[in-house]
Amino acid sequence: MTTGWSIYVIVLVTFNIVGVAALLMWTAKRRPGDPKPTDTSHIWDGDVTEYNKPLPRWWMILFWMTIIFGVGYLVWYPGFGNFKGVSKWTSAAEHDQQKKLDDAKIDKAFAPYKGMSIDQIAKDPTAVKMGRAIFANNCATCHGSSGKGATNGYPNLTDNIWKWGGKPEDILTSIQHGREGLMTPWGTVLTGMGGPSAVDAVAAYVRTLSNPELLKNNYMASQGKAMYEGVCVACHGKEGKGNQAIGAPDLTDHDWLYGDSTAAIRETIQNGRHGIMPPHLPLLGDTRTRVVGAYVWSISHPTESSGAH
Repeated sequence: MTTGWSIYVIVLVTFNIVGVAALLMWTAKRRPGDPKPTDTSHIWDGDVTEYNKPLPRWWMILFWMTIIFGVGYLVWYPGFGNFKGVSKWTSAAEHDQQKKLDDAKIDKAFAPYKGMSIDQIAKDPTAVKMGRAIFANNCATCHGSSGKGATNGYPNLTDNIWKWGGKPEDILTSIQHGREGLMTPWGTVLTGMGGPSAVDAVAAYVRTLSNPELLKNNYMASQGKAMYEGVCVACHGKEGKGNQAIGAPDLTDHDWLYGDSTAAIRETIQNGRHGIMPPHLPLLGDTRTRVVGAYVWSISHPTESSGAH
């Protein structure tokens, strides 16, 4: 808080406290010349009279106690401009202290799973249950509460298709350090190679990789094959099997991260895609990321885990 704002707050608080105290003193007693309590001339319905009497003494005492409490509060806690208070209390310090206590409780609860592989942790029903809670709080926003993902770039975690590898260490790496998948926009390049219909031709050929029968007597797809082999094989391979080391999807299965419609495939080729899985190690720490990884493993390998999900 700047000095100017601090002075403003101090003046405002002092004015309010002094003003309330002065008002109480002014109204506490009757003065010579004041009309009698019954001389207000305010009468309704013939017998309902408004009186003008001082507040009861016990009520006045409560008001004074409130003022004294307020002054004491401002002495003990910060609230009087830049004055930090005798206690030096801050909300940040209280938060840090409480967080330290909570972290100690969390560390104790997760200690049995420290350094364990996620497939081994997944055999413990208690760990899987804790992992499910962590997943719901941190992962369900993108992957859904059931882990089935969505066709706008969020992978299904319940199947056996893994863009970056499905080994326990691969899954843990994805959770802890995140992933960044980049599909380069090829629209301009392909148009220069094969004209206005080039993107449509490559899209047609990509469809045949998961269903080779579509390639028969398919002129558009056959045109796209040559361009695919000239541009796309670097990442997806000649057979379209992809490359998990760089997150290039397998185009021969029936899993489509951004949808399997012709429009969706064409959009991917034309304008590219940019998918980001944020790193969760800084947020959750090593052990909790392992436990949530165990839950992910359990929903994709139900026969190998505790099945407690």
